[in-house]
Amino acid sequence: MIEAEYLAKRFGSVVAVNDISFQISPGEVVGFLGANGAGKSTTMRLLTGYLNADAGTARIGGHDIKRETHAAQSKIGYLPEAASGFPQLTVGEFLEFCGEARGIWGKDLIKAIDRAAARVELRPALDERMGVLSKGWRQRAWLAQALLHDPPVLILDEPTDGLDPGQKDKTRAMIREVATEKAIILSSHILEEAEELCDRVIIIALGRIVSDQPTTELVDERGRLAPAFRRLTGDTAKNLVSIP
Repeated sequence: MIEAEYLAKRFGSVVAVNDISFQISPGEVVGFLGANGAGKSTTMRLLTGYLNADAGTARIGGHDIKRETHAAQSKIGYLPEAASGFPQLTVGEFLEFCGEARGIWGKDLIKAIDRAAARVELRPALDERMGVLSKGWRQRAWLAQALLHDPPVLILDEPTDGLDPGQKDKTRAMIREVATEKAIILSSHILEEAEELCDRVIIIALGRIVSDQPTTELVDERGRLAPAFRRLTGDTAKNLVSIP
């Protein structure tokens, strides 16, 4: 469902992504781990078509993101890193805008908004303006827009960022619930999150994949990813959070 082949991206003299290749099938939750600046968010933007690759290809549901952009993007629910914007719209208006942009109208749109808002417990904030929301409520609004059209692919960049512990647990439960039928890739700075959620973990360092293995093969006898992460990336491990 998600295919990346030899993706590469450079910003001036900086190589952000270097020959990244992987596949993710429906029913898989894949964690994308790496330090700040390792290339995680850039890779996700290449997969979604919001950034053009210098080399390589990405396909979503068999559609080339560059040559069949609309068809590919229609299958994606994307949560960008530190999502913001639309400060004058209420949350409900924001979701209406996102739904209409995806071709959902009328009663179908009302149902889609209600379903997505319920999944992330957003209903109490539907009449609040995006610009006055706390970081946690804003993150839930953007999660709702990613789920709005019930896409077969979810690309989630730090999905629990800004959420309180209870909200994190509920968001993880929601991801597990929808994972049976979707291909999901998520980035996280919380190793415990990847341990709990992910069937497979891709570790990236300096723009390259240094490991792509089932989570069960990477964790130690206590079920922790931190030792393997440190071994594979060296000093970059200090930028992630490991919860004992």
